[in-house]
Amino acid sequence: MKSRLIINGAAGRMGKRIVALASEDKDFSIIGAIECPDHPDISKDAGSLAGVERLNLPVGSTMPAEADVMIDFSLPQAAEASIDHCRDNGIALVMGTTGLSAGQRKHLDAAAHKIAIVQATNMSMGMNLLFALVGKVAKSLGAAYDIEIIEAHHRFKKDAPSGSALSLAEAVCEHTGRPCPESLTHGRAGGEVPRKEGEIGMHAIRAGDIIGQHSVLYSTLGETVTLSHNAHSRDTFVRGALRAATWVTAQKPGLYTMQDVLGLT
Repeated sequence: MKSRLIINGAAGRMGKRIVALASEDKDFSIIGAIECPDHPDISKDAGSLAGVERLNLPVGSTMPAEADVMIDFSLPQAAEASIDHCRDNGIALVMGTTGLSAGQRKHLDAAAHKIAIVQATNMSMGMNLLFALVGKVAKSLGAAYDIEIIEAHHRFKKDAPSGSALSLAEAVCEHTGRPCPESLTHGRAGGEVPRKEGEIGMHAIRAGDIIGQHSVLYSTLGETVTLSHNAHSRDTFVRGALRAATWVTAQKPGLYTMQDVLGLT
């Protein structure tokens, strides 16, 4: 039986690709394509907007109460409405929206007592393998290796550094005993900015239509090790989100990550 799917942020760059790929997926039936009430694409057919066949499903602002799972790639200010709707109606949630505040993350944690939630700053399967590796590599190489994180995204991305870059830094800090975010240095400028012991450099590039590039550089006197991931298209993230949506509907209430989905934990 197909899972009844709500897509929040359906007219955004990621939302359109979720509509397109989910409409071709035998595991899903899209029953809601949601945007904010004043969005210019309200009432347009979600399929036509996504560049696929008409779905006879207009983009709307009201979330259906009867659904199995929601995928949310909207904006931070819309996240709490998604969380509340899923919690109140027993709908599993895949939260891909980044830039959530500490308060919103607590709201997500509380809702996970009632529903199953997958929350990830990056839905790519390859990127989540990188999340699993970076801390272990930092611990193995030791304090003699300086660590820098470099991320690049398209010119329209609103938050910086990216949520994925912060997740990489958190993994490094967790495995090496560094405080986070206190260990992060965001860019460097000025006449004298010598590297501090134990710091993690964080650098954000915003240019053109770059989908997503993340590198973690470990360097010491004599050598450099670099772990990196490049996303070639948004479909990489969409496929991961759809995989998470299939997985989360079979789980008991709790807050999960993509590493849980992929069996990396």
